Amino acid sequence: MANRLTQIATRTGDNGTTGLGDNTRVSKNSLRVHAMGDVDELNSHIGLLLCEPVPEGVRALLVEVQHQLFNLGGELSIPGFELLKPDAVLALDQALAEHNATLPRLAEFILPAGTRAASQAHICRTVARRAERTVVELEQQDALKDTPRHYLNRLSDLLFVLARVLNRVDGGDDVYWKSERMARASE
Repeated sequence: MANRLTQIATRTGDNGTTGLGDNTRVSKNSLRVHAMGDVDELNSHIGLLLCEPVPEGVRALLVEVQHQLFNLGGELSIPGFELLKPDAVLALDQALAEHNATLPRLAEFILPAGTRAASQAHICRTVARRAERTVVELEQQDALKDTPRHYLNRLSDLLFVLARVLNRVDGGDDVYWKSERMARASE
């Protein structure tokens, strides 16, 4: 990995370029930089979610996710490099199975709402989906490993499940969509 930053305001980006981890310079509007930014934004939103009171197991899981997202950002910043390992996807699969087992089956669509923590988890989910779309688009232009795409896909699923878990803290529930068409059909 490149040298750690010792100075933040270098002015080297004033011309609209930024340095990647392999010391190449690319446009700040490049797809790779967009992908890195989406992952960074997701990590920041998870940091905001961690400001909320969440169960300790969820907190530990999200802190680990933040570390893995940092790995993913590093991998995106160094073309051809691998930092995010397939084991990270397996850890998300295990967390999905564990948390899904505690939830009732969904019979209706739910709104991205409820408690503040659950709503923030839904924001994280939507940013994860955007990051996934950007990574997929980047893959069409540059060769990437499968793990980043798999990780973001699984993470967005997990964030949906965690939003449902967080809505149930202290006996709450999901906020269900009220479909006029479905209401008329049941009359």
